[in-house]
Amino acid sequence: MSTISIQETTNNTIIKFVSSSILINGGSYEFNNIDEAKNAPLVQQLFYLPFVKKVFVTANFIAIQKYDIVEWTDVQEEVREQIEKAINNNVAVVTESTEKKKAIEVYAEVTPNPSVMKFGTNKSLTTTDVECKNIDEANTTSPLAQELFLFPFVKEVFISENYVSITKFDMVEWNDIYSEIRNFIRNYLQENKTIIKELPKEEVDAKSNETTPEDLDETSAKIVSILDEYIKPAVASDGGNIAFRSYDEESKVVSVILQGACSGCPSSTVTLKNGIETMLKEMLPNKISEVVAING
Repeated sequence: MSTISIQETTNNTIIKFVSSSILINGGSYEFNNIDEAKNAPLVQQLFYLPFVKKVFVTANFIAIQKYDIVEWTDVQEEVREQIEKAINNNVAVVTESTEKKKAIEVYAEVTPNPSVMKFGTNKSLTTTDVECKNIDEANTTSPLAQELFLFPFVKEVFISENYVSITKFDMVEWNDIYSEIRNFIRNYLQENKTIIKELPKEEVDAKSNETTPEDLDETSAKIVSILDEYIKPAVASDGGNIAFRSYDEESKVVSVILQGACSGCPSSTVTLKNGIETMLKEMLPNKISEVVAING
């Protein structure tokens, strides 16, 4: 059974209704009126509410912008219940025919980690990073990762917004296999198969923490902001991710998690110390003693 939670945004006219289950298979959609939503049954229902101005749908949340005729505090619980009831009654959020058909492109990029290759695509894959260390994890979260693990040389799979990072075993060289993997991913996406079917609980919790900085102490919130603005775009270009885990106020130690190409990368320690740690120390003077990777 799916549950819907309410999440405020920086725009007081927009509220996000976050789902505990996957709503659509990749991509995102914006609807400006009921006519545009003719192939989106749940979105059509929402436009019958007189205060709904726009609806934005992603894999795990529906964001609604309202007209000024009401306040969200007066109607948000009613909307939350309506969305939750519809989803649990199997009302489709967006039907497949709504998705704009376009050619799927997949390109392979080397990363600083010789065991990892990044496969970028022009299709949105997920709104929340998903990491699968083995096929058992993939069985519960990602059908795409599950099928990738059927290749005997695939060791780990990391799926981000518009790329898949794959870690291989040392038994093969990338030159011999990258073309096969690239073609497989492109064909999989072209067939519009399910990419993510369920977010791991820890991923859901992590996402929740990222979007509610008010739950963090002041220094932790600043660290998250710096990582999001300055660090993550750089490591994402190399097929990796660095996620904030905790900050110890006494020891001033920042703990992070390395994912994708960053995990197990020979140069990740140098990046961590000379790049991230140095930047945090400069931007938050006297607040940071060390940055450590708890899985590094």
